[in-house]
Amino acid sequence: MPSWGSFSYAYGPIVALGGVVVLALILRWGFSRGGSVVERPVRPGTPEEYGLLFPVAVPPSFAEGEVMRRRLEAAGVRATLAATNDGPRLMVWAGDESRARAALADR
Repeated sequence: MPSWGSFSYAYGPIVALGGVVVLALILRWGFSRGGSVVERPVRPGTPEEYGLLFPVAVPPSFAEGEVMRRRLEAAGVRATLAATNDGPRLMVWAGDESRARAALADR
């Protein structure tokens, strides 16, 4: 059997310690803040906080808003139903605002 020298008794604990350090670094990276792959809960804001999206309708409930959003999608208008501080709002891009209002007016 080959001999590793006079320090062969220390190789096993050093390898084990290295493995524990590597696992500790992986766990630290995995549980660090800000890098989660889990979606955060939606934080509602005012209708003005949605950037380039403009509100075109104020549905009474989220169910009614979803029906209106699907009607806009059937008309070829990209729309989103946003939860705002003032309740649900149906939002579209600025270029689609007139088409969205026309599609919602046609029942």
